[in-house]
Amino acid sequence: MMQQIVECIPNFSEGRRMNVVDKIASAITNHRSVTLLDRSSDEDHNRSVLTFVGDPASVEQAAYDAIKTAAGLIDLEQHKGEHPRLGATDVVPFVPIAGVTMEDCIAMAQRLGKRVGEELSIPVYLYEKAASRPERENLANVRRGEYEGLKETIGVDPAREPDFGPTKLGSAGATIIGARPPLIAYNVYLTTDDVGIAKHIARAVRHSSGGLRFVKALGLLVDGRAQVSMNLTDHTRTPIARVVELIRREAERHGVGIHHSELIGLTPQRSLIDAAQYYLQLDQFEPDQILESRMDASLDPAGGLADTFLDDLAAGSATPGGGSAAAYAGAMAAGLVAMVARLTVGKKKYAGVSERMEDIARQADGIRATLTTAVDEDARAFDAVMDAYQLPKATDKEKAIRHQAIQQATITAAEAPLHVAGLAADIAELAAETAESGNANAITDAGSAASLARSCVYASGLNVRINASGVDDKDAGASWLSSLEAYQTRVDAAHERVHQALQERAGLG
Repeated sequence: MMQQIVECIPNFSEGRRMNVVDKIASAITNHRSVTLLDRSSDEDHNRSVLTFVGDPASVEQAAYDAIKTAAGLIDLEQHKGEHPRLGATDVVPFVPIAGVTMEDCIAMAQRLGKRVGEELSIPVYLYEKAASRPERENLANVRRGEYEGLKETIGVDPAREPDFGPTKLGSAGATIIGARPPLIAYNVYLTTDDVGIAKHIARAVRHSSGGLRFVKALGLLVDGRAQVSMNLTDHTRTPIARVVELIRREAERHGVGIHHSELIGLTPQRSLIDAAQYYLQLDQFEPDQILESRMDASLDPAGGLADTFLDDLAAGSATPGGGSAAAYAGAMAAGLVAMVARLTVGKKKYAGVSERMEDIARQADGIRATLTTAVDEDARAFDAVMDAYQLPKATDKEKAIRHQAIQQATITAAEAPLHVAGLAADIAELAAETAESGNANAITDAGSAASLARSCVYASGLNVRINASGVDDKDAGASWLSSLEAYQTRVDAAHERVHQALQERAGLG
């Protein structure tokens, strides 16, 4: 079974007293199951970002210990810095990495928030995917007014009511806890000390002011130089290169340029590969052309689930089974869609669809990653049902507990393949688009992708149907079946589009 890994990237309002940051880091590294991957401190921002990973339980406990340590060492009444902040521990995001869903991270955020509020008497606000209110999904909204503003409005303004903890602030301020996808903290320094220019550029770049989607930006003065400080919340849909080029053009309008840039903390490898591919114009580049990637694959052939999956499938155990195989087929479909899209990009004949194909490739990569994780998630869901059936049932109380456990496990076992079916329907529609307007030399690969996606939807549907029949909540079961029918309609329509494209573009009936 795939190892469960969660990433946590807490931000602390201290970037000058390294002895304080050391103590906070020690509160994390004291947990042997947790690995501290990176620490980054900035004096001007007066802020430190620590990045660590581990299993969910260990990461959650390490985050609590770090918050507790910071609360005893950082006084917001004395804190000054360029970066907006609400508390000693300002923000604590959980990010699913492997074998963990976004829903798992949301539950972690909720548990940690409740504990911090009750045990440390720190007001806690949930944000991003864990937000309890739509207006709190955006971190900037939660942090608006900063510590000083919150001190005046908490306990007075109902909109500032925390999700957990007291309605008053202590010296540790408040803490914002949530769950989100991977984020890139990226700063661009300009060849000027005019912070007004940085603010103009930040306004042009950030989405909330009409700029690029998935970009948050501020203009600051750091180390005597104007800086555009950014969070890129989805690099697969708004790549770093696109952001940099917009900043470059806006800077030229003001008669300045880019001096240098920096990453705060860690970034997904894919984001840098995409940037290199863009600037070097490597239109036909494939990730396995990276020497280290090829070496890793060759030197550790048994290291990943994909390498052993077929052997595991044939081993005679109940898991992995049909649900995992369906997810695997969907992941292969997504891989084929990405391949066809990338074989289209850069071809003069297909210049009109090149940008759209880049978009499709990124979407397919994201779906492929989710479906690859779902291979294991389906197996875990089935195992949970079997475990529930093994619970004791000698007394009425035990029977009630067992029944409840079976029901909950069955719900998960239905919802997991239903999610897979929805993603496969998405992939089928992307496959149809690549078949209709992508590289005609790869049209049969698009056809294969559509067929695999269709198989995924119908195979996943068998698990949805069998589990829907076993739940007490018949309304929920009916809702699942209705969603499944919609996914099957979509995938059938996409499959028909591909069949039509094969006839018209390749003469295949």
